[in-house]
Amino acid sequence: MGDRRRVGAGEYAERVNAAAQLLEGGVPIEDAALLLSARFGVSPRQARRYADSAVDGRVVVPEPTVVFTVKLPAALAERTREEARACGTTISSLVTGALSDYLVSAEAGSPTDE
Repeated sequence: MGDRRRVGAGEYAERVNAAAQLLEGGVPIEDAALLLSARFGVSPRQARRYADSAVDGRVVVPEPTVVFTVKLPAALAERTREEARACGTTISSLVTGALSDYLVSAEAGSPTDE
């Protein structure tokens, strides 16, 4: 079978979406699991998990990420860590959202809070 590693979010989405495509085509869930097992080299049990996840439909394939290092004042870095912790999210997720919001606002010509 497979190499017993966890797949990344992109690979997971690919497998769930392949299962969704089979289910949308009328393939019974048990047969879809067997096809997925053979296609992706995973156990029938894991393939069934992908098929079960696909019952609700396709999932979004996440965009690949890259490491992007910036230097911040220590106080801002600490506030960012605290906010991420308080929100129950990662620093990367928090900064991605904030930067995305800022860039959308800048593209729209909106004034910023500088």
